[in-house]
Amino acid sequence: MFLKVQLPWNVIIPAECLDAKGLMLQRQIIIRLLEAFSSKKATQELGYFLAVTTLENIGEGKVRQHTGDVLFPVVFSCLTFKLYRGEILNGVVHKVLKHGVFLRCGPVENIYMSCQKMPDYRYVPGENPLFMNEKMSKIEKDVVVRCIVMGTKWIEAEREFQALVSLEGDDLGPVSDEASLH
Repeated sequence: MFLKVQLPWNVIIPAECLDAKGLMLQRQIIIRLLEAFSSKKATQELGYFLAVTTLENIGEGKVRQHTGDVLFPVVFSCLTFKLYRGEILNGVVHKVLKHGVFLRCGPVENIYMSCQKMPDYRYVPGENPLFMNEKMSKIEKDVVVRCIVMGTKWIEAEREFQALVSLEGDDLGPVSDEASLH
């Protein structure tokens, strides 16, 4: 789920931001790195970029011929988040449909659980639709559900992942519901 990785990156500092003071230059490099890092969002190999943890190295700057900007190669460590098949996760239900539910987990917004993967649960329509089993356990909006990842899909155009999950397995299902909150 969470990975700590070390990455090389190129940071470009515009000529007008250059300054004789080394501390200001280092600050500019860190600011530009964080801006580039946050706009990247995710990659198929590493998952979602969450946080830069340490700046390992700032290489020697190279002046770009036509612009006068300076390119600094940097190496840093960061934390990423990626779902894997077979992994157990806790997701929060954000949409209930007749044929299944959509959950969120961390930065992953599109996690789908089909009603066919919710053994013993049946759909209950209404203003606030939900799925319920014979033990009155509910899967409804805002409920945390422990489930297993069946598969993931990378959507390049959106730079995000989608996942399919299931309740088929031991100790899976709602971990909080309205009854336990009151």
